[in-house]
Amino acid sequence: MNFSCIFDWDGTVVDSGRTHERTWIELAKRHNLPLIDNFFSITFGKRNVEIITQILNWTKDPAYAQELSDEKEVLYRDIVVRDGVPKVGGVEEFLKKLKGAGVPCAVGSSTPRLNLDVTIEKLGFGSYFQAYAASEDVSKGKPAPDVFLCAAGKLGVAPERCVVFEDSLAGIEAGVAAGMKTVALTLTNPRSFWLALRGNPRDRTDLIIDDYLGISIADLSGLFDK
Repeated sequence: MNFSCIFDWDGTVVDSGRTHERTWIELAKRHNLPLIDNFFSITFGKRNVEIITQILNWTKDPAYAQELSDEKEVLYRDIVVRDGVPKVGGVEEFLKKLKGAGVPCAVGSSTPRLNLDVTIEKLGFGSYFQAYAASEDVSKGKPAPDVFLCAAGKLGVAPERCVVFEDSLAGIEAGVAAGMKTVALTLTNPRSFWLALRGNPRDRTDLIIDDYLGISIADLSGLFDK
């Protein structure tokens, strides 16, 4: 197969939204910090320090923002180790198909690498991915394309031969900006949300899926025939 796949992680491989939301709420309670209405859907897919300093406005001090970010991720990993985290429907079977067909796969995520390591070990997904690009690997988070370009570089493939799997608007914008094909999942935003954006080139989605149960390798290959 003459293409590669790059997967965002949260909301794309693992259905971790509720777990992350729990950790933000616990962090806010610990430090008596306010949360805005609908904070999780507004911030999902963005990097913690950006969320803390620009959206939640908890602090403008980069060092303190990083401390809060690190604490939040410790809370998250504790939950994953203790309780596990749900997988997106059909993802393991789909990853097995990609591996069997020789399609190179990578992760391109705003999450810290330690989160990836803990969750991948918990799920036993280590053999499915040949490269990882995490928050530590880039200076600009999504919607900047950096993390996906980094993942493609680690795979040794051209960006225009990559398919990005994403659930967030910032992630789709990053995939488009990287010059990659994009597949939007409906776990975080409904199908109607993605359909409404199809007229905007910046938010282009080449394919919209609810999960991985109905998607085939031929569907992905066909994206490059357009």
